[in-house]
Amino acid sequence: MEIPGLGPVSIDANLGDYVSQPLPVPVFGGALCRFVVVGYDDDHAKVDFGTAISAFAGLDESALRSASGPVFQYYLDAKTEVGGDEDFVSIAGPDDVWSHVRLGGEVSVQREDAHGDRQVYVSVECECDWEPEHGLQIVFRRGSSVSKVGPFDSHLTNVSAFDRADLAHVVYHRFG
Repeated sequence: MEIPGLGPVSIDANLGDYVSQPLPVPVFGGALCRFVVVGYDDDHAKVDFGTAISAFAGLDESALRSASGPVFQYYLDAKTEVGGDEDFVSIAGPDDVWSHVRLGGEVSVQREDAHGDRQVYVSVECECDWEPEHGLQIVFRRGSSVSKVGPFDSHLTNVSAFDRADLAHVVYHRFG
C-alpha cells in the first residue's frame, strides 16, 4: 500500500493504522519521524491526506517559530500552576522556548471527527521541560500551519477539546 507523500506504508498490527518508514521532516530540522495515518481506508476524500502530508513536508522551521508565542504562553501557564517552585525551568521568552522542547518521533495524520471541521490534521506529541507529564502537542491544520498547541490531549482542535465554537481560530487555550 502507498499513501501519497509517504510512499509505501504498512499496517500496524496493534493500532490498525498505516505506518510509514521514518522520513526526514524539514519543519523539525530534518529529524526522522514515522507517520501514522489514522482512518485512511474508510475516508471519503483520501486525497485530503496526501494534500496535508505534502503541505507538512514543505514546511520549514519558520512554521514552528510562528507558534513561539502560544507555546511560551503554555509554559507561563504551567509555571503559574506550580507557583514559586525554584526548580521549575526558567525560559526567558518566546525566542527561547524551542530549546526546551524535544520534537516527537511520530507524526499522526487524521481527519477531525464529526464534531469538528472535518479537515485533515497533522499532529505531533513532544516532550517539554516544563510539563513532563502531559508534554506538548503541536497540531497543523491541513498540514500547512500550526493551529493548536498545548498539553497533549489527543484533540485536533480547541473547538473539540473545549466544545466551544468560538475557539476555532485560537492556537492556545488554557486548560482549567
